[in-house]
Amino acid sequence: MPAIRSRNLKIAAAGIGLLLLIGAFVLLRDNARTISGRQLDVLMQKQLIRNVVRRDPYLYVRTDRMLYRIPVEGADLKRLARRYPVTVESSSSPWIAVTVLLLLLLAGGGVLVVRRRRFAPAQREDAGSLQSSRAPIESAEAVRPIRSDVRFRDVAGIEEVKEDLSEIIDFLRHPGRYRSLDIRLPKGVLLVGPPGVGKTYVAKAVAGEARVPFFYQSGANIVEIYVGMGARRVHELFQAAKRTAPSIIFIDEIDAVGRHRGAAGNEEREATLNQLLTEMDGFESSSGVIVMAATNRIEMLDEALLRPGRFDRRIHISLPDRREREEILSLYLRQKPHEADLEALARATVGFSAAALSTLVNEAALHAFRAGRKALTDEDFDAVRERVISGKRKILSYSDEERAIQAVYQSGKALAATWLGVPYEKIGLVTTRLKEVDREISSRSQLLNRLKVLLAGQAATRLVYAERYSNAAEDLARARAEARALIEELGMSESIVPRADEAEALLRELDEEMTLMMKKLEGARRAIEAQLLARENIREEEARAILRDLF
Repeated sequence: MPAIRSRNLKIAAAGIGLLLLIGAFVLLRDNARTISGRQLDVLMQKQLIRNVVRRDPYLYVRTDRMLYRIPVEGADLKRLARRYPVTVESSSSPWIAVTVLLLLLLAGGGVLVVRRRRFAPAQREDAGSLQSSRAPIESAEAVRPIRSDVRFRDVAGIEEVKEDLSEIIDFLRHPGRYRSLDIRLPKGVLLVGPPGVGKTYVAKAVAGEARVPFFYQSGANIVEIYVGMGARRVHELFQAAKRTAPSIIFIDEIDAVGRHRGAAGNEEREATLNQLLTEMDGFESSSGVIVMAATNRIEMLDEALLRPGRFDRRIHISLPDRREREEILSLYLRQKPHEADLEALARATVGFSAAALSTLVNEAALHAFRAGRKALTDEDFDAVRERVISGKRKILSYSDEERAIQAVYQSGKALAATWLGVPYEKIGLVTTRLKEVDREISSRSQLLNRLKVLLAGQAATRLVYAERYSNAAEDLARARAEARALIEELGMSESIVPRADEAEALLRELDEEMTLMMKKLEGARRAIEAQLLARENIREEEARAILRDLF
C-alpha cells in the first residue's frame, strides 16, 4: 500500500509539474495577433480601440474582444497618440513578476492537494460547459432589427421609385394574397444611385410603410478584419430575418463585400460574398424576407449577385431634377419659417443631391439664427450655397454658362439616341440613363449606334461653340473602350486581322457622321435643348414627340 501511495504521489507531482509548465507557457507567451498598419487604421475608424500599450518592439492594441500587436515602426504613433493615451512599459514587464507569483501559488496549492489527497470530481467543470460559458466573449453582437418610423411622406422627389416599390410593400403587408396565387416577388432589390440621393432612407421608408422589422448592415461592417467573422455575420443576419419574417434585410454599400472575385481578391471578402450568395439561394421568395441593398458602383459588383434569383430587380435613384429639388426643399423647410423663393432656389442648385439640399437648408438656418432673424430668406441661402458646394461635401453644380453648355451637350446625345433608336429612360443635365437591353446577340449596327450616342454630345457643342469641353471626357473614354472591344474582342473588324489603328479610325468616322447629323437636325436639337433648360431632363417619348412635330 505505501508503494502504491508513493507512486500515486509521484504521478500527482508529475501532473502538477506539467500543469505548471502549461500555465507558464499560457501566461508568459505573447498571444497577441499581429496586424498591419492598414488594419490598425480600420480599428481606429471603427472606434474599437480601448487602450494602447507600447512595449518595444511592439505596440499592443486592445479591443473589447481581442489583443493585437503591431511593430512600432509600422504604426503612425503621432496620429495614434492624438486619439488614445499610450502607456509605455519596459520589456521586463511587471506582468512577469505577477506570473511567477501566480505559479508559486499554484504550486503551493498543488502540494497541499497532494498531501490531503482531496480530489473532488463533482466540482470539476465540464469542458463543454466551460467552452459554452466562454463562447459569448468571442461571439459577434446579436443581430437585432429596428422598427423604422420613416414613411414615404418623409421622402420627396422620388415618385417613380415609390411606384416601383409599392408592390414590395404590399407583399410584405399582405403576403397571403400573393402565396394564394403562387406569385413570387424578387428576392433582392438593388438601389443604384450616386452618393447622397437617399438610398438608405428609401429602404427605411419601405420598412416603415410595410411595418416590418428592418435589419441594417453596411458592407464595410460585414467584412471585418477577424477571419471568418464576415461569413458568420451574414449567416446570423439571415437566420434572424427568417425568425422575424416578414422582414427586410438592407445591406448598405454592398460593393464593399460584393466586388468582382478574382486572383487578387481578399480571401475573407470572397468567403463573405460566397456566404451571401449561398444564403440568398437558400430561402424561398415566399419566406417573407426581402433583401435590399444599395450601391453607387454597380459596375464593380460580381456578376453572380446580379443574376436572376438574387438581386434581379434594380431601381435607379438619380440626382433630383428642378421639380424634385423644389419638392425636397419644401419638405425640409416644412417646419422652418421661411420667405425663400423655392422655385428660384431649385433652379440655382443643379446637381445637388437630397443630402446636399439638407445640408444647404441647415446651413442657411444657422446663418439666419446668427443674424438674429426668425425666418430664412434668400439672402441666407445665397450666403451659404458656395460653402456647401466647395466645402467638405463637394458637389457638382453649374454656373449659368456651364448649364447652357451642358444643355447643348446632353441635347445632342438625346437627339442621337432618339433618332437612332437607342432606348433610354431619360437624359438630363446631369444624368444619362441608357437602357441595358438583354441580348445574347447584338448586331454591329446596334453597337455602333450606342457609340454614336457617346460621341453626339461633343459634336453638338463643337458646332454651337466651336470649342471642345471637359464634360465629354467620360463619354469619350467609354467610346474608346467600347470601340476597341467591338473590333478586338467581338470580331467586328472590317478585316479578319484588325489593324492597330482601326478603333481610332472607326471613332473618327462616327464623329464625322454625328457632326453631319447635328447640322441637319439643328432645329430638333434646339427644341430638346430648350426642354432640358426648362425641366432639366427629357424622356424618350417626349423627344420622339418633338421629332414627330418637326418632321
